[in-house]
Amino acid sequence: MRAMRIIQPVKEMQDFCDHNRKTGKIISLVPTMGYLHEGHLNLMREGKKRGDCLVVSIYVNPTQFGAGEDFEKYPRDIERDAEMAESVGVDVIFSPASSDMYPEHYQTFVNVETITQNLCGLSRPGHFRGVATVCCKLFNIVKPHVAIFGQKDFQQLAVIRRMVEDLNMDVEILGMPTVREADGLAMSSRNTYLHDKEREAALILSRSLLHAKKLYDDGQRDTAGILKVVTDSLEASPLVRLEYAKICDVVTLKDVTYLGNATVLALAVKVGATRLIDNYVFGDTFDVSC
Repeated sequence: MRAMRIIQPVKEMQDFCDHNRKTGKIISLVPTMGYLHEGHLNLMREGKKRGDCLVVSIYVNPTQFGAGEDFEKYPRDIERDAEMAESVGVDVIFSPASSDMYPEHYQTFVNVETITQNLCGLSRPGHFRGVATVCCKLFNIVKPHVAIFGQKDFQQLAVIRRMVEDLNMDVEILGMPTVREADGLAMSSRNTYLHDKEREAALILSRSLLHAKKLYDDGQRDTAGILKVVTDSLEASPLVRLEYAKICDVVTLKDVTYLGNATVLALAVKVGATRLIDNYVFGDTFDVSC
């Protein structure tokens, strides 16, 4: 088995991927901000199945963090990440410097419009401009045939799919189900911020989603009724501050009043100082790949 490579210069990464494409290899990409967990590794395992060359990007992208957010304290440990990535057969880690990604006089950004005006887009202005821009750059640098994202960041997945379709990008976008801890908490690098009482309080997210699923399975289709149950549950915890609980169309991310197979319940809360998101897609007809 070949040793995993770590590449930092953009030009070197482009040359590596050009060579692999010319030799007929399928390139799969898993974009991450590092501090890997089992959810990331699950995406990588799928990437290994989907391609001949698996690239994982590790880059804490400054343009998707707003003023006062956690860019500076976001957990970073490239040595730990490299060991984890190599354990699942990653071929290359692409870990660029910001000076290479956003050099002096940089001024070009990708703005995906309507779909970013709800959910996290309301409270994090500019966030999805940063997400779309860095993913566009990663697609241009790595030139993947398939890029794999987790469904926990549902709006991010929807935004990337919209960008790829609108800009005629030649890359398949695959979404993978959320990976959870044994107690139901969605895996996230930000979970490391939680102290013990906050970690316990955070379980209300997945429990609220399960309650909503039960209501749906029992025949409830009115979104107002489901949202009231969910918000009452979330607001009952003194350590949890609700940012939003919404039920939206999975494609447009517009609020809906009737719950169908193409709808998603999306949650965002602050548990102490830590912002967490989670979601549940109702029904079983939604295909997260495109």
